Amino acid sequence: MVTLETFRKIALAFPDASEEPHFEKTSFRVKKKIFATYDAKTNRACLKLSELQQDLYSIAAKEIIYPVPNKWGKQGWTLVELSAVKSVLFKEAVATAYEEVAGKVAGR
Repeated sequence: MVTLETFRKIALAFPDASEEPHFEKTSFRVKKKIFATYDAKTNRACLKLSELQQDLYSIAAKEIIYPVPNKWGKQGWTLVELSAVKSVLFKEAVATAYEEVAGKVAGR
């Protein structure tokens, strides 16, 4: 299980990462671009992954990590059940999301 405090520590450990509100959620950003959000109502994270990364994480734990069930999911937005995910897997997935967004911001 991953708590909001653990999520926050992981997300804010990256260079240039910040925390800002995003509608009724908490967002974690790099250079103003969101790489992860937290929804307190559902206790879920949403991570921005590439489609390939999304597929790989979903295969590894399809009941815990899965695409958002709409057009956002087809763009790589991926839900993570924080009450069930192992912290090691979650830390790796957040790092992947950060690198995905940070790379685009940097033009990579």
